[in-house]
Amino acid sequence: MNIIQFNQVNGTTIDNIEGQTRFGYAISDYVEFYEFHKNHKGSMISFYDFENGKVIQPFKRQKNVLYGKPVFLNNYFYFLQGDYNKGIITLYKYLPDELLETVTELNIKKINTYNLCIIGENVHIISQDEELVCYYPRKFHFKMDPQENVLTIDDNKMYLSKWIENGWDDFNDCASENYEYYEKVVVRDLKGHKISEEKGCLQRHNNTWWIS
Repeated sequence: MNIIQFNQVNGTTIDNIEGQTRFGYAISDYVEFYEFHKNHKGSMISFYDFENGKVIQPFKRQKNVLYGKPVFLNNYFYFLQGDYNKGIITLYKYLPDELLETVTELNIKKINTYNLCIIGENVHIISQDEELVCYYPRKFHFKMDPQENVLTIDDNKMYLSKWIENGWDDFNDCASENYEYYEKVVVRDLKGHKISEEKGCLQRHNNTWWIS
């Protein structure tokens, strides 16, 4: 069996980044932005190059600095850095060993960090709780149904999954004979108005969206 070793080996699991195959990533001491607690040791984001075995870290570890999961859009990587020392969330545009560019900065005190992430066919920064809020590249928000979750944004439309569950026996806390669970795809405009809704599960594979 042929085993290739990266130039840094520390027992870290490498995750894929949808949209390309050359680089994987890992975030040490991963904590969601909304879970931050004071005096966190800080996390590190690393990119693993499967072509040459290099491990690239755009930043050194810093106390109270966290990172979000990277995405690959329009031939660039993008990721969020939460610097709680400065009170700033920064969106970075990145190519390992080539480019590290600040795209925009957000004041942590003025945003909801719950489920804060990058999403869309082009870069959008959103948070989603009871309300979906988009902070970049333009601001909009609307109330979400409790069963809804945003999947992507494209052509001024929001694509959401909505889970449906029927036939649960609350008294016995189990599924009844008529139990069913499935998902729907809901499309809304940027004001939250529903455009369409259909049964199906929307998933991305190799840069193509599939509905099953």
